[in-house]
Amino acid sequence: MILPTFEDIKEAHERIQPYIHRTPVLTSESVNRLLGAELFFKCENFQKVGAFKFRGACNAVFSLTEEEASKGVGTHSSGNHAAAVALASRLRGIKARIVMPVTAPDIKKKAVAGYGAEITYCAPTLEARETTLQKLIDEHRITEIHPYNNFRVISGQGTAAKELIEDVEELDIIMTPVGGGGLLSGTALSAKALLPGCRVVAAEPAGADDAYRSFRAGHIIPSTNPNTIADGLLTSLGEMNFAIIQQSVDDIVTVSEEAIVEAMRMIWERMKIIIEPSSAVPVAALLEKKIQPNGQKIGIILSGGNVDLSKLPF
Repeated sequence: MILPTFEDIKEAHERIQPYIHRTPVLTSESVNRLLGAELFFKCENFQKVGAFKFRGACNAVFSLTEEEASKGVGTHSSGNHAAAVALASRLRGIKARIVMPVTAPDIKKKAVAGYGAEITYCAPTLEARETTLQKLIDEHRITEIHPYNNFRVISGQGTAAKELIEDVEELDIIMTPVGGGGLLSGTALSAKALLPGCRVVAAEPAGADDAYRSFRAGHIIPSTNPNTIADGLLTSLGEMNFAIIQQSVDDIVTVSEEAIVEAMRMIWERMKIIIEPSSAVPVAALLEKKIQPNGQKIGIILSGGNVDLSKLPF
């Protein structure tokens, strides 16, 4: 298995810079005091489609040869990745076919359709999503863009941490949430290349702790019946992602649902920005003292800000 390197992240950054937002790094003195650290928040909630996912999707789409692009791309997703692939494809002028479960939120269906993608609905099971996508691949010869277990996607996701480190320069710890591992693996590659002494730590809900258990077991333990408000972190780790995580991530910790909600509310109230529950998970780890801050400089990638405002937990 060939894994991406920091050189691939640098190439991805050059490729996608005309299309992505270089998102700001925000700080808050009140949050610093509450959590006992000097915190730097990389605001991917301000990224196009409202999440870091656009970086990886954009790199994958714009890496295609002209022949590949002419046939279009496809993926299965009920959330941010679907919108990211749809928008990246529109920007390149190619067709995107997205398989979405019928149970996907209406707002996400509308977003994907609004970016011009063709949606095929399926039953709300992983098997249905995969078999439906495979039929489209067989019929149209489209290129699949997996949301995280994909060389080009990982390379694109690593550009967020690259920008964070370029802007802040020195960090003791970089934290991300972890679901499939695309953001975490890309972040680890950038961090270890640019700041070799920086620790890379991921946080995960205790109700969806497959990455935590996999990290300690040394092999992938699939996610089964995950239960968490952080709906972006329900998937199992990808093989490529896990290989990078084993090499370059220092620790994975878990947090309670109560801490996720408290952390989300803190960022909304203190920083006046909208983040989704998945983004709050690393902040929750600091709230619960799963990481001892000790006044260190800590970078946190706020992964996204797509929230159903009718279902706020506070």
